[in-house]
Amino acid sequence: MKKIAIVGGGWLGTPLAKLFTSLGHDVLVTKTTSEGAAELQVQGLHSAVVNLANDKQSTIDALSAFQPQLIIGCFPPGFRRGNGEEYALYWQHLIDAAMLLPVDKIVMVSSTTVYPNRAESMSEDQASFELAFGNAEFSDNARVMLQAEQSLIDCGIRYTIVRCSGLVGPNRHPARFVSHLKQVSDQAPANMLHLTDAIGAVSYALFHIDNQVVNATTPNTTSKAEFYQAAIDASGEPLELPPIVNHADKHIRADKLVDLGYKFHFQHTLEIV
Repeated sequence: MKKIAIVGGGWLGTPLAKLFTSLGHDVLVTKTTSEGAAELQVQGLHSAVVNLANDKQSTIDALSAFQPQLIIGCFPPGFRRGNGEEYALYWQHLIDAAMLLPVDKIVMVSSTTVYPNRAESMSEDQASFELAFGNAEFSDNARVMLQAEQSLIDCGIRYTIVRCSGLVGPNRHPARFVSHLKQVSDQAPANMLHLTDAIGAVSYALFHIDNQVVNATTPNTTSKAEFYQAAIDASGEPLELPPIVNHADKHIRADKLVDLGYKFHFQHTLEIV
């Protein structure tokens, strides 16, 4: 049995907590508010309030009471809310707290947002904080996330960084995103990951992969145009694709994660619509 703290009890963190609890581990899962923590308690989970936007000491105090051996950080960067620049700081707060505790390993749930804007197949070594520095092919969001990744790599604690592609699954059917698309390409790959494999990849990384960065994305895919049309057809909703364009884009590869032993539940993105 391990003592596992999951910082970020949201769409991914909560089912992760339920999985580890069912396996007999001692699990703490956090929310940023007391109301959120109480909701997790109702679901039978041990919860606490950790708000990384507050002073570092509050994070230390909350985690010290639990004394975790393993930490999973799966909180979103908040780019859509306009406060993504704080993401690297939040991760530094969490790392600083971990270094004062008996933490043996940290898993960071990162994102394939970190990759440069090039229409190529992307493996893990094509994005790093060093590569992104002063390189216009990397977005500002990518640099923030890569700074957070580098802080973890440099801290001296065992780690794994799991870069997830677009997440879909319960309450995140891909058809719901169609209305937000201004256009869709028949040349750009649909880099997507189902919740089942997000849970699987993160849990596998926690127990089987050390000091590595891995991509978590469905191994085989099709174009965004075909993927979203299939999602519309599966949903039964009266939706239509936006204008179709022919712009190529990056393809995220999961070869490394597969080579390290993870077996994907879904092998093709058309299986997850």
